Amino acid sequence: MNEKLKDKIATTALYFISFLVILLLVALIGYIIINGASSLNFNFIFGKPKYGEAGGGIGPQLFNSFYMLILTLLITIPIGLGAGIYMAEYAKKGPLLDGIRLCIETMASLPSIVVGLFGLIVFVQLAGFQYSMISGALAVTIINLPSMTRVSENAIRAASHKVKEASLGLGATQWQTIKKTILPSAMPQILTGIILSAGRIFGEAAALIYTSGMSAPILHFDKFSLIDKTSAFSITRSAETLAVYIWQVNSEGMLPDARKVANGASAVLVIMVLIFNFSARIIGKRIHEAFTGKK
Repeated sequence: MNEKLKDKIATTALYFISFLVILLLVALIGYIIINGASSLNFNFIFGKPKYGEAGGGIGPQLFNSFYMLILTLLITIPIGLGAGIYMAEYAKKGPLLDGIRLCIETMASLPSIVVGLFGLIVFVQLAGFQYSMISGALAVTIINLPSMTRVSENAIRAASHKVKEASLGLGATQWQTIKKTILPSAMPQILTGIILSAGRIFGEAAALIYTSGMSAPILHFDKFSLIDKTSAFSITRSAETLAVYIWQVNSEGMLPDARKVANGASAVLVIMVLIFNFSARIIGKRIHEAFTGKK
């Protein structure tokens, strides 16, 4: 068997494997959306849930998911990006860096249920945050920080090889080089890490059950307050997210149309994640063009 034939066989096998992965993803997404298509209407998506009777919606849970997403990213991005910059540009090889990497790998391997129990003890009980948005956001931050840090570090290292020496050679300081040249070049990869974190936030249930709670109080949008529990924007109120609601509906079975509600909520969850992913890629491309001047 000559080398050209081996190359064709290997290439065909790789294309076939890639096709199977794509087919599996399309089939999974299609199955979820088709099963929940009958519930995809305005009343279901924006309506209030009805407990003990059919015909309820997922409006509060959907709002809580988006609010949890924003709050968690506001905590995760600065810490993860800062850690990535430190490890890529400032940290020197030695016991300290090895210890940081060990901690990151350990955090990445923690099951979400363990993080949820940790959040219950530390954030809910010891810190006194109770079942709240902030408790859930802090718990999910622990889950997302390792991946965000690794992606940021790898993106910054890859970008610095291209532009670092040129920038320093022109007289720029290290921070100016990082801010003006390295970060813009690394922005697409960093946004990939943010997308992965956002998907984890949307789909997370186990950690949020123990930290943000399993109830969705009536949302009041007439006033903006971060501490008043009667405000929809409060970070101190309990907040049942969409993923937690799906788990609750399937496990408790207290709704006559529990299967329909769960299928519809799952479809909305998948669609929202897809919309966020595509939007983030488009926004990320424009941000990259704005920083680098490329059109």
